[in-house]
Amino acid sequence: MAKPARQTASLSRSPGRPREFDVAKALDKATKVFSERGFHGTSIADLTHAMNLAQGSIYKAFEDKRGLFLAALQRYRATRAEKLRKVIGAEGSGLAQLRRALGFYVQSSHGEEGRRGCLVVTGATELSAFSRDMARDVAAAFDRNEALLMELVRRGQKDGSIAAHIDARAAARMMLCLTQGMRVVGKTGRTRADMQAVVDLALTAIM
Repeated sequence: MAKPARQTASLSRSPGRPREFDVAKALDKATKVFSERGFHGTSIADLTHAMNLAQGSIYKAFEDKRGLFLAALQRYRATRAEKLRKVIGAEGSGLAQLRRALGFYVQSSHGEEGRRGCLVVTGATELSAFSRDMARDVAAAFDRNEALLMELVRRGQKDGSIAAHIDARAAARMMLCLTQGMRVVGKTGRTRADMQAVVDLALTAIM
C-alpha cells in the first residue's frame, strides 16, 4: 500500500509570508493533549502551546477546536488500525493472533502512553453525549473493533485453538470491554505486568 503524501498546511502570517506546517505532526501533538485532558478540558491555549502554532493558524486550518479534534480523531483511528493490523499479522493460530491483538492494548495501557489514555475513550466518548453524529462515530469505531475480535475468535474456533462451544460474538464483546477498560484503568498508572495478567486470565475463558 502506497504511503500517503506528506501533508502541509500553508497559512498566512502576514501578506506574502505563508507559514507551512506538517499537518500529521501537528495532529499527533493535538491528540496527546486531547487524550490526556478530554475535549472540554482542553483549551485553545493548551493546543497552541503543544502544537507550537498561533491561535489564528489553528482556526484557519481547522475552523475551531471541534474541527481540530475531529481531524485528530480521524488520523488517530487510521494510525492505530494500521498498527494493530501489523501486530496481528497473518501467521499463527486464531488464538495466537487474538493474543497479539490484546497485547497491542497491553502495550498502550501502561507507562506514559497508558497515563495519556485513548482519544476515543477520553475525548470522543465525552463528545458523544452532546453530539448525535459523534455518538454514531464512536459506536461505529467500537463495532469495527468488536468485528475484528470476533473474526479472530472464529478463526481460532476453526483451527481448534479456541473452544468451539464459545459464543464468538459474546467473547468478542467481552474482549472489547476488556481492551477499552484497560485504556481507562491505564490512566491511573499501571505496569505492563498488571495489564498482561488481565489478558492472560481473560484468554483462559475461551480456551
